[in-house]
Amino acid sequence: METSDQERLRKEVDEVLHGKGKQPQGPELFKQNDYSNVRHVIGVVSGKGGVGKSLVCGVLAVELARRGARVGVLDADITGPSIPKMLGLSGARARGVDELIVPVKTKGGIEVMSANLVLEHETDPVIWRGPVVAGAIKQFWEDCAWGELDYLLVDMPPGTGDVPLTVFQSLPVDGIVIVSSPQDLVQMVVGKAVNMANMMQVPVLGLVENMAYVECPDCGRKIYPFGPSRLKETAEAFDIEALGQLPIDPRIAESCDRGTFEDELPAGTLSEAVDTVVSVAEFVDALRGGQEG
Repeated sequence: METSDQERLRKEVDEVLHGKGKQPQGPELFKQNDYSNVRHVIGVVSGKGGVGKSLVCGVLAVELARRGARVGVLDADITGPSIPKMLGLSGARARGVDELIVPVKTKGGIEVMSANLVLEHETDPVIWRGPVVAGAIKQFWEDCAWGELDYLLVDMPPGTGDVPLTVFQSLPVDGIVIVSSPQDLVQMVVGKAVNMANMMQVPVLGLVENMAYVECPDCGRKIYPFGPSRLKETAEAFDIEALGQLPIDPRIAESCDRGTFEDELPAGTLSEAVDTVVSVAEFVDALRGGQEG
């Protein structure tokens, strides 16, 4: 590698890691097609895998739909999609009409687009490099006929890689919900998610703690298998809102496996997180109305 190339690469890495020099500029926003009118985009993210991000995304989607909202889920976890099975769409396939993809609708009316809905077999692996995965996100936005949606929830893969970067730069994200679990390490990985959102100027709506406790079926006492909750402590450390906890509940896990999650999710689950999403959407609508006026 020539010296000039080395120096250019060093500067680029320094800018990304330390915020020095000119901030990296993202691509232009992906465009909506004539068959889509998505009013609000909310991302659901986690700094690491295995904390239940897709579960929280599913809860938000179902609870918003129960409140009468028109809801869609863009499953951006291309290599590990779990949304279709959870929402009863295992084996379903998206169809194409006039060069557009029509998302698959759940029993409760939630529109879903996922890699598993376009694969011949849902167990086929998706062995794609980053640019191809980013291209799939673009296609799921620009080439899908989403129709009229109040909310499109984007279930992102864990970490701070290509897909979150593409979503933050190219979709009109109103805010993100971060998902964590009680372990010590999680405070560090939550920080990565928060800092990435701040770098990309994407609002953080708050933090949800999954697997916070187990409730004894006999006496109702809460047991903390991963130690005491760190929700409040972590939220305060990063100056974000604590949006509630989810327990370890075998019944919810079984409903995800059966595809009956929509029917069996207890009413009012994560109500504070849902209220926050609604409030942010109303605030954004008010700002748009003011600008149009």
